[in-house]
Amino acid sequence: MELADKAVGFMLSAISLSIFTYYTFWVVILPFVDSDHFIHKYFLPQEYAIFIPVFAGVSLLSFLCVFIGFVMLKSKKKKA
Repeated sequence: MELADKAVGFMLSAISLSIFTYYTFWVVILPFVDSDHFIHKYFLPQEYAIFIPVFAGVSLLSFLCVFIGFVMLKSKKKKA
């Protein structure tokens, strides 16, 4: 079981590091590269650099609010 947990932790760390590296390069370095350079075809337009994190944050907060609401309703029903 420990080996599986370590593998999952390693995979999550690798995915997080790759997303962080991609996003950092996209937001910090890419604006200083000429727009006709070939590297631009590997990245989305700059507008999405704000839209995607905002959408992810709103989705996460919505999920957390719904989850907390369900937990509060369940605990209220158990007391009654």
